[in-house]
Amino acid sequence: MLWEKDSIEYEIFKKYEYALSAIGVDFHREDVQDTLLGCSFALEDAFRAVIAYWVWLQQQELLMEYPSAVLINALDKQWKPKNWCDEWLNLPQLQSPGQKWYEAAAKVWGYDTRNQLVANIARDRGKEYIVFLNGKEILVETAWRWGWERVLEYVTT
Repeated sequence: MLWEKDSIEYEIFKKYEYALSAIGVDFHREDVQDTLLGCSFALEDAFRAVIAYWVWLQQQELLMEYPSAVLINALDKQWKPKNWCDEWLNLPQLQSPGQKWYEAAAKVWGYDTRNQLVANIARDRGKEYIVFLNGKEILVETAWRWGWERVLEYVTT
């Protein structure tokens, strides 16, 4: 693990990890990890700048080549984001399956029901889990496979 779980760097990393992975950044690469560990400040700015660059490329109908190298460059040169928009993290291409499921649950069950049932979407070892307020858990991929009625029955019985 790159940072301690209670560190600000870890918190920032977790906020942008899925979006950057979806873009194609490989956090398992040694050069990426070394650069991240050597970054003492401006971590969030670099993450945002890479995502902003990716959004711009998408608007131009271009692909980001070598996303891991782009992140390394952004960290090394302390890129600052231009025109950052928090909503970009909600773009379907940048959302995790758990985020998509959570939003869909509000549409299918309604916000009140979802909020009375779901405590959290947690990630552990690359897997996402739905944690319910009654203590039950289910893999997000299993929840998608089961469908809304079966998940609702599982959590309420």
